[in-house]
Amino acid sequence: MNGIRKWFALFSGLVFATILVFLSPAKMALAIAVATATLVVIRSPMVGMQLFVFLAILAPFSTFRLGIRITLSEAALVLTWMGVGLQLLTGRLAWRIGLTERRVIWLMLYSLVPFVAGQIMVHADGNGVVNWLRWLLNLSPLFLVGILVRDARQREQVMVALLLGLLAMLVLSIGYFLKDRDANTFIPVLKALHYAHPDAVTDIFSANYKRMASPWVHPNLTGGVLVLFLPMAFFLAQVKRGWVRALAIAVAVLGAAGLLFSISRGAIVSLALVLLWLAWRRAPNAGRVLGVGVALTVCLVMFYPPLQHRLATTFSAENASTKIRLDEYRHFPDAVKRYPLGIGFKTDPPPDSDLLGISNLWLNDVYKIGVPGMLLFVAATLAWWREVRYRGWLDRLNEARALRFGIQAGLLAALLTGLFDHYYSFTMVLVALFWTMMAFSLQLSRADDRVPELPAERDFLPDRGNA
Repeated sequence: MNGIRKWFALFSGLVFATILVFLSPAKMALAIAVATATLVVIRSPMVGMQLFVFLAILAPFSTFRLGIRITLSEAALVLTWMGVGLQLLTGRLAWRIGLTERRVIWLMLYSLVPFVAGQIMVHADGNGVVNWLRWLLNLSPLFLVGILVRDARQREQVMVALLLGLLAMLVLSIGYFLKDRDANTFIPVLKALHYAHPDAVTDIFSANYKRMASPWVHPNLTGGVLVLFLPMAFFLAQVKRGWVRALAIAVAVLGAAGLLFSISRGAIVSLALVLLWLAWRRAPNAGRVLGVGVALTVCLVMFYPPLQHRLATTFSAENASTKIRLDEYRHFPDAVKRYPLGIGFKTDPPPDSDLLGISNLWLNDVYKIGVPGMLLFVAATLAWWREVRYRGWLDRLNEARALRFGIQAGLLAALLTGLFDHYYSFTMVLVALFWTMMAFSLQLSRADDRVPELPAERDFLPDRGNA
């Protein structure tokens, strides 16, 4: 251990000496700050985990170039893994995996097949090696959480960082939306955050300028992100106390508003279905929240013309979005025939101008990594559901169980959005957040299932079955 520390100190000294020799004072100060943060994360990986979830939600596609272009949240994830690796070598951390993790490992191993096939068969710009490695990195939080987060205190630290990131993202997005009602005014914010592909950002915001802009760029992607976390905020708001409760309430209220302002139909429908399921399972206040949500939606529809128009044309065959989806399904069999092993990681669908992508999570898996890859993803999610499924009523909560049910409901809502959009399959950073929440869901369920009775911390609500 002392030898590792000596080499680490020597490396740090060389880094800082190089910074002092070659950089200007301003760049030197920035480089020292970055280097210091890097050393802190490597030495204390829990700090890196909190930084990762905060940055992943607030500025998911904020990038910098270090040989290759990488997002800030992915850089935090890499540094966290470096710190975890050092602690694994010294025996301070242990690595245990279950059935879900084993099936994800098989998915990661199999992805080598479509990766190689795509490198050979697909002729398009893009770095397949980098994209494949980034995708594997974004799957890795499933294992990282199990290794690093060891107790309820550490888990709460990560959840608070996550909620703070959500609150910052929502205040920024809703603030700009209410100020201008024009998504294009958000473009300078993304430029300041060093978002790549500014032309694509401009095209998306110009086409959807009446829908709320956010750091997640596309309004449908914003909706997909919110449904993953809103149930968790809803449950935590009922069981926490003090400023954390206020934080959860703020996220739940602003998140619901942001979901409506994004006018993401698939996300709204998915969350409504999950709320119905929660009400049926006797989750506290789920029915009330559903009723209030319906009332607010009706009021917003009455006074917000863009939402009126979008809802009025939702099921119309003339709706542009509906037309595109129908065309995608129509062309999908041709894509599968042309690329039976998937298109790999060199580019996003479609690789050819005469084929379309597909707005469906599982079919997008087929497009990218073939039918076997999709089946492996399904096998992993089924293994997760078997582990986390709770067969009793949801009307008696303590803090751990509230977090368990909230995360589980959010993941179900995210999977339901997969019927309408593909974002949770290969959208970098969002994939990492999805598997992060799945890891916490598994951890909470495994701990809860080892306890025969509800832990006697507090019974927040009476058991309706005995009422």
